[in-house]
Amino acid sequence: MKTLSSVFSAFLISASLASAVQAAESQAKSWNLTGEVKARFEAKVVDVLCELAGDCVDNCGGGARHLGLLTTEGKLVLANKNIQPIFSGAAVDLAPYCGKQVEVDGLMVGEGGPQLYQIQLIREVGAEKFNKTNLWSKDWNKANPEAKKVKGPWFRKDPLINAQIKKDGYLGLGLEVDKKFIEEEQ
Repeated sequence: MKTLSSVFSAFLISASLASAVQAAESQAKSWNLTGEVKARFEAKVVDVLCELAGDCVDNCGGGARHLGLLTTEGKLVLANKNIQPIFSGAAVDLAPYCGKQVEVDGLMVGEGGPQLYQIQLIREVGAEKFNKTNLWSKDWNKANPEAKKVKGPWFRKDPLINAQIKKDGYLGLGLEVDKKFIEEEQ
């Protein structure tokens, strides 16, 4: 089991990685975000909890756990986002590559602290073609076929989100607080 200080140190290492992984051959699309730097590099897809805390499960948790990228230099990059604008995370796109060496292309974003890595393209090392990281919405649509009947964005139709709102309100502070807030704002 790793100590809290070793976990924190590993996170700080991944937070300062942007300058070490910049690549001139990046195909990543700019989003004009603060501190944005194109970053293309090789890494192994790993289960973050396993790497940092020794809490390991089979198959990197099958996409249910946060996955990261362990670079050839031993740096852990937290892939927090995929190519889609919905900020859904990258676990679904990384899961098929669990334990494999990949080449990723995307954006390191942010200034003055930990950076977010937006992975846009991925391929196994040696493969010719990159795959776009857009599996999340495809998987969500497959898991929620009834949502096609309702207009609006996915998060307005998501059963888990709607159940949480029904339980704790939109603000997460309870239904009474929501009611009071809505009355005050109208």
